[in-house]
Amino acid sequence: MPSGPDGFVANPAYGREFTKARELLLAHPGRWRVVYHYDGDGIASASSLLRMLERLGYPPYATPLQGVEREKMRSLLEGTHGPVLVVDTGASWLDLYPPHHHPVIVLDHHQYEGAPNPPKLPDHVALVTPVDWGVDGMREMCAATLSWLFSVFLDPINWDNAPWGLSGAIADRQHVGGFSGLNATLVDEAVRRSLVQKRSGLALFGPTLGEAVVRSIDPYVKGLSGRPEAVAPFLQKLGLDPKHGTDSLDADGEKHLHQALLTRLVQQGVRPEFCETLRRERYLLPSLGVDAEELSNWQNALGRASAPGTGVALALGDPSAWEAGRAAEIAWRTTILGGMRRVEDGGVNSLDALQWFESAETTYAGTQAGLAMNYLVDPTRPLIVFSNGGTVWKISGRGTTWLVSQGLDLAVALRDAAKSVGGEGGGHKVASGATIPLDARDRFLAHADHTIARQLPRQGASA
Repeated sequence: MPSGPDGFVANPAYGREFTKARELLLAHPGRWRVVYHYDGDGIASASSLLRMLERLGYPPYATPLQGVEREKMRSLLEGTHGPVLVVDTGASWLDLYPPHHHPVIVLDHHQYEGAPNPPKLPDHVALVTPVDWGVDGMREMCAATLSWLFSVFLDPINWDNAPWGLSGAIADRQHVGGFSGLNATLVDEAVRRSLVQKRSGLALFGPTLGEAVVRSIDPYVKGLSGRPEAVAPFLQKLGLDPKHGTDSLDADGEKHLHQALLTRLVQQGVRPEFCETLRRERYLLPSLGVDAEELSNWQNALGRASAPGTGVALALGDPSAWEAGRAAEIAWRTTILGGMRRVEDGGVNSLDALQWFESAETTYAGTQAGLAMNYLVDPTRPLIVFSNGGTVWKISGRGTTWLVSQGLDLAVALRDAAKSVGGEGGGHKVASGATIPLDARDRFLAHADHTIARQLPRQGASA
């Protein structure tokens, strides 16, 4: 396996895009503005990039974006009198960058209209996206692994951005079923360099067995997750003490717990690929002394708590950020469990080809949508979650890779439905978002339902 990134992808667009971005960056030393998405993948991406810029001696500053915010991006460009690096968002707004009088680099893994053929861009604008090299941005590369790879293209010293590459990929759930494609190549190289240690184990986090099962959201187990009164007798029936530490399980105890939880997941109708997440590959980060999934959860939690900057500060060595991350993770998990219990107890609304519900927690809606899609609702129809953003509805849509294999393209469905009511949307086939006017929800739903029905004729929805 090569130790440098040049030979990782054969498509010539791969090297061409990275080379243009690298040369643009090196030709303009000074203060760069990093604009990033506020979720776990975006925070991890910004973490790698700010570490990279600081090593160059460039004094960076970072600005998060929430959701699909074209006008916010336009405003930021107008107010920035210097170069801009946009990550985990922005590929759909390529028309905004040419008028900027300073360099713009865009690192994004989302689909854009016309992909993989971007419009001709001026010399001072560089777009780097796996979509253009035949690499699946939905499964094989996220913004964080893209940013990690870009930092390595700049200087091999940045291989040590591995923790942020992995944590972002896990935040985008690209680890489910094992890393694949370019992600797997990067992880294998990090393991070879002793930057990551792989191990297998149950996906349970907590100081005790009881707390770990109660706090489990991925997987979310009906009747147990968020219900301490049910977990204690469940574990005791297996001969396990809820107060014992999670590291106290011997091989037989782990086997029995795994089988009992797996049986419950199967009974609640969870698809096989999500049942498999109960026991999965784990990634220890020796430089930080934590599991990559724990780091991912802290970053995700800080983003959802409107403190993405603290998530970035984790990577820059701020000791207070670690304690803030732990505290935010407890609140994040508690809020998610509350939302999931509401869905478990109250159900969702159903149309011909899609399902939907409304979430009171705006910044948690995407996470709730993904987990509910995987563990609680009808797996044959995608799920849309609405949250009130004050003057607009913010929308998170989630499907599954199985639904994508049947024809689902949520990026198209949500983008077209949003556009039909004066909003905007986009993302991936399996996960997408949109923003629409408050009075347009019914019309948006009707349009999206019709589009998805045509995409998924096998599901029996009317076309």
